[in-house]
Amino acid sequence: VQLVESGGGLVQPGGSLRLSCAASGFPFSSYVMSWYRQAPGKERELVAAIGSFGRNTNYADSVKGRFTISRDNAKNTVDLQMNSLKPEDTAVYYCKATRIGTLYAYWGQGTQVTVSS
Repeated sequence: VQLVESGGGLVQPGGSLRLSCAASGFPFSSYVMSWYRQAPGKERELVAAIGSFGRNTNYADSVKGRFTISRDNAKNTVDLQMNSLKPEDTAVYYCKATRIGTLYAYWGQGTQVTVSS
């Protein structure tokens, strides 16, 4: 099982980044996919989640209207489009796969996003 995140980096406030998570080794369409983040000294928090067929999504209040989660079950990928980035969005972003109806989950290794001028 692998979840490999990519797309992180340094961006100025107001800028955009697109994170991608490539999954392998499990039945991707049977899993809810989500993005979490963890800033230094803070707990890991849910950023966005998407249902198995992409019809249902939910977002943290802090990112609503700025971030968009999407998935491609044919390619086994889940993306997070982040616009209007703020310094408080700085964190390590993690991809998570949760088996539907269970708490069984896989995590990626994380990708750093830094928003700074």
